[in-house]
Amino acid sequence: MAKEDQMVIIVGAGPSGIATSACLNHLSVPNIVLERDDCLAAIWTKKSYDRLHLHLSKEFTELPHMPLPSDYPMFISKQQFVDYLESYAARFNVSPLYNRCVDLATFDEQTGKWNLRVKNTGNSGDEGECFEEYATRFLVVATGETTDAYIPDIEGLSGFKGEILHSTEFKNGEKFVKKNVLVVGSGNSGMEISLDLANFGAHTSIVVRSPVHIINKETAYLGLRLLKHVPLNIVDGLLVFLSKLVYGDTSKYGIVRPKEEGPFLMKGKYGKYPILDVGTFGKIKSGHIQVLPAIKSITGDCVEFVNGNSHQFDVLLFATGFTRATNKWLKDDDYLIGENGISKQSFPNNWKGKNGLYCAGLARKGIYGTAIDAQKIAADIKTLL
Repeated sequence: MAKEDQMVIIVGAGPSGIATSACLNHLSVPNIVLERDDCLAAIWTKKSYDRLHLHLSKEFTELPHMPLPSDYPMFISKQQFVDYLESYAARFNVSPLYNRCVDLATFDEQTGKWNLRVKNTGNSGDEGECFEEYATRFLVVATGETTDAYIPDIEGLSGFKGEILHSTEFKNGEKFVKKNVLVVGSGNSGMEISLDLANFGAHTSIVVRSPVHIINKETAYLGLRLLKHVPLNIVDGLLVFLSKLVYGDTSKYGIVRPKEEGPFLMKGKYGKYPILDVGTFGKIKSGHIQVLPAIKSITGDCVEFVNGNSHQFDVLLFATGFTRATNKWLKDDDYLIGENGISKQSFPNNWKGKNGLYCAGLARKGIYGTAIDAQKIAADIKTLL
């Protein structure tokens, strides 16, 4: 099979990959985008719940060279963001090659290029698996922080008698009316899915294992604006104060605030976002959503918790996040991307590796960080050329 030579290869057609390709096209740098799914931004288009709205305001969720439509609200819906991404890709001639799953990427010291073996999952016929080979001087990893659905290993889970699903499979609570549903995971997805379930009349419980900050979107917006001018610790202190003012003592309802580290510090340090409340806490206070501690084990349809209590459930819904498999296919890199698929280098130097390797959107800085990465990568490649 002939090896196809490309100037730049971008792996992933989510916001990061689309933005990087657009910035390169803007500078007339040839590139291709390889996407393992059959559409752009699959996590947004196919694997997110209906009620999802972006948690950050418009000014922090725009991609380079194209603002969001002026008639969009401050916090845009999932569909509005998908429409924007599709318009963005069309405007900047971003045309991903779909159904392309990178199987292996290695660096050739002699040629100074990255060699990629790519499985074409959309072209598997009677002859078996179809592979393509590429070589490129510049390789951009834009596979995203939300890649492969993760469900933790819990004693007895395989024998659970009810329905088990991940948040990527959940659309809305319509089919769960009057069912006993346990949401495992108290990040923003878990909290919003719990709210949706409760609104549809499901008997909803949520597992909250560890301390978490809870603020509203307006407070988060204020904090992000202040971060441009005020030290992080002062902003975090203000956010905690406002949270206590708005929500009071949340520990009475099973939600304990972290004592040592503020919401933005935890986000940057561990990638743990504060809860941006859109009504879930009100449902918790009113008793429509029950907060439970960590799970100990599962027997049949009965879930035992670490406090010794047990409850029966019809559905276990895991909002437990994602894993990233970059290290399985990306070889010859011990500098840029860690075992967890996130950049090992600190922001703002998180985007550039060695031997023409880059990454976009892997610094836990959201779409705002993605836009910065894309522009830096494109400018750097242009300079090197």
